[in-house]
Amino acid sequence: MKNTLSFFLSILVVMSFCTFASAEIRLKYGLSAPPTHPHAKSSLFLSEYVKEKTKGQVIIDVFPLGQLGSGRSMVEQVQGGTLDIADVTSAVVSPFAAPTGLLDLPFLWPSRGVAYSVLHDTEFFNIYRDMLRKKDLVMIGYGENEFRDLTNIKREVRRPEDVKGLKIRVMEAPIFMETWRTLGANPVPMPFGEVYTGLQQGVIDAQENPLYTSILMKFTEVCPYATSLQYSLSSTIKLMSVNAWGKLTSEQQEILMQAARLAVQKNREENMNIVADTVGQLEAEGKVKVTYLSKSERDAFVEAVQPVYARFEKETGKIPNDKKYGRFAGMSYFQLFQEKIKQYQ
Repeated sequence: MKNTLSFFLSILVVMSFCTFASAEIRLKYGLSAPPTHPHAKSSLFLSEYVKEKTKGQVIIDVFPLGQLGSGRSMVEQVQGGTLDIADVTSAVVSPFAAPTGLLDLPFLWPSRGVAYSVLHDTEFFNIYRDMLRKKDLVMIGYGENEFRDLTNIKREVRRPEDVKGLKIRVMEAPIFMETWRTLGANPVPMPFGEVYTGLQQGVIDAQENPLYTSILMKFTEVCPYATSLQYSLSSTIKLMSVNAWGKLTSEQQEILMQAARLAVQKNREENMNIVADTVGQLEAEGKVKVTYLSKSERDAFVEAVQPVYARFEKETGKIPNDKKYGRFAGMSYFQLFQEKIKQYQ
């Protein structure tokens, strides 16, 4: 009898172990990009990578096109623990954590390479990760929508003076509003879905989005002028709920972080390939005048937006005066950007 009981107990222990070892963690991942956009495609890559490397123990279901809510709503859901992962623009995150808004500063990055080097710098990443963690948000990586440009129905734009008086549709975020106001334009917050009609009917004169987005959304059908302004890198931040992060083992957490690093590389590579192809096609058609700024023309814009830098350096505060941040302890978040840009320039 004792032998029989021991045998069944052994079987139960083995079954329990197997169940535990193969326990599946299922996570929901929301973002606003449409399924065909490189940003959404890279999110699917992240999901597949995690599934493969965890041997199916962690499954991530991706919901593009705002299926789980607006960007702001998704951040709130992640904070509250009702959504596991959200991939949203830094502009959307900034009301929850002001220093993230600095990622959208106009004409901040001297080049794409410098931007990527700073964003993935270990000191920079850890400072931002700690700052967001205090807001109940776990930062696991970045995504990208591309550099923002300008299309308009009025005139060619080469100098800051050229945008004066233009009614420009912008995202309803403080840095974007202040940037165009400082340049002398009239920023107009407007839902993205109304931009085409707004341009067509003359309610607005211009809109600022990556040229690739403007082509996809057919804004270039009604805008005869486009400027490759590349004034703001439209980054997204991958945020995870504290509860969902805590469900993962340390090994699974590292796999997810690695997946995020690889995903943004794919996102950026496909962005650059598609942008080159679509903008080249736009120019070949000859219906839209595409303007590229010289260095001196770009420098004029950089000079014109300096008041924006001064304002948001004050408003975004300082890094905690903690010795773990080394020479950056007590420094403003804006100064952190400046120091890191110098390091990689």
